[in-house]
Amino acid sequence: MDNGVFSRMRFSRQILILQIGVVVLLLAVGLALVSWLLWGTLRDQYGERALGIAHTVSVDPVVVANATARRAGGELEERVWNVTRLTGALFVVITDDEGIRLAHPDVTEIGRKVSTSAEEALAGHDVISAVQNGTLGLSVRSKTPIHAADGRVVGEVSVGYEIGEPTGDLVRLVSTSAAFAAGALALGVAASALLTRRLNRLTHGLEPRELTELLYEREAVLHGIGEGMLAVDAAGRVSVRNAEAERLLGKALPVGAPVSELDLSPRLGKAVAERQPVDNLLAVAGNRVLVVNSRAVRRDERDLGTVLTFRDRTDLDALTRELDSVRSLSDGLRAQRHEFSNRLHTLSGLLQLGHNGEAVEYLQALTDTAVSPGGIGDSVRDPYLQALVSAKAEQAGEKDVTLRLSDDSWVRGTVRDPLVVNTVVGNLLDNAVHAARLGTRRPATVEIALLQQGCALHVSVVDSGPGVAEGVRDTLFDEGVSTKLSPGHGLGLALARQAARARGGDVWLADAGGDERGALFVAALPELLSEEES
Repeated sequence: MDNGVFSRMRFSRQILILQIGVVVLLLAVGLALVSWLLWGTLRDQYGERALGIAHTVSVDPVVVANATARRAGGELEERVWNVTRLTGALFVVITDDEGIRLAHPDVTEIGRKVSTSAEEALAGHDVISAVQNGTLGLSVRSKTPIHAADGRVVGEVSVGYEIGEPTGDLVRLVSTSAAFAAGALALGVAASALLTRRLNRLTHGLEPRELTELLYEREAVLHGIGEGMLAVDAAGRVSVRNAEAERLLGKALPVGAPVSELDLSPRLGKAVAERQPVDNLLAVAGNRVLVVNSRAVRRDERDLGTVLTFRDRTDLDALTRELDSVRSLSDGLRAQRHEFSNRLHTLSGLLQLGHNGEAVEYLQALTDTAVSPGGIGDSVRDPYLQALVSAKAEQAGEKDVTLRLSDDSWVRGTVRDPLVVNTVVGNLLDNAVHAARLGTRRPATVEIALLQQGCALHVSVVDSGPGVAEGVRDTLFDEGVSTKLSPGHGLGLALARQAARARGGDVWLADAGGDERGALFVAALPELLSEEES
């Protein structure tokens, strides 16, 4: 077949042709080998039969006596005819010690030298299964010496079978083998066709070059997109993942590994286990906030597993929190400006009406109660901490919660990483304000203490709420655990602890509260502040 035509065939058809060719070749080689072995076996069998007859004839006393006396014909010829007739042999020939025929099926050959070599037999050795062409044609023959009473070799007996006899047996055996070979060929062709059909079904009729292109496209898509992608099969094992998924999750995702053994966050594990569509689920992985989407995949009613995609929302979440802080601070300053404007109008009215004494008293009262923005005073000098606490105080005030800075707060350095402060302090204050609103004590209060020790910042936040329920104390910092009733919570404390631990610090629940005591949260953030300023 022309190589060009063969190469243009569908791959499945090429495979079928090659498989059939291999089967035919193997059967042909096998049949040839069997024929050769059978021929050797049949030749040896006929040779052994001939040798047995020759041995019997060579020890016959009549044969020994006539061979010793070199008497041709007569009794020897009669013996030859009887043995030939009884055994079905082609010939039985007796010679003297010089190879001259003493008895032969063709009486005209008596007295002549044998046509094939008799040297080995006359030397006292048996000749077995020799295929030779003599006066009677091609035959399988065996020869044996005739020994006289004194042990001398006085002649030899040669017995042969027509070559057609073992050949006929061989043809019959080979024909039987060929029938089995034909059946095996048919079975092999059928198996090859089924294998080709299954190959087409498994590859959906795609050619190898198309599969190669799909592989390249898959690699390009997997590693070219900016999102992390993780595919889990129906048994819960990793089947496909890209480098971005490993980077975002912060761990290796070996193919074939059970997802349950990868120590993923609870929300991710739940998304994989429940096999339900998930949209824009927020999950924590290391120091990152990820947006997770999940879809179960099915094809032809077959469950293929789940595909999850991840987007990094850490920077966006930090910027959103910072923007919220700035907006809250702006709202607080606007409210203070409005209050300050009201005070100026009051003072202007007193002066215009001539109430100078009352104006002086009012101005003195304003001066005595004046403090720095947000009521922080000068115990905390870092502008970012001042802005954050002031903004949270304004937010708390809008919710009828009083947020105040403890009297023993003392910070002289400046913050090196505002995002960590915003994540840790902001989340602790948000949770404390929420808890204070839930509590029954009024006025609802939250108190924060900020203390610098070298370059470390220590934070403690206590509220007037009902405390932390006993059932969630051990899992309070786990992702998805929240005391809030509305959905979408459960990330704040997990993020706060992970952000603190990323800098070598920690956040913990120092006092769960209860019995008219609110909860106390403590955070330690080493190497967060610059050296103290004088």
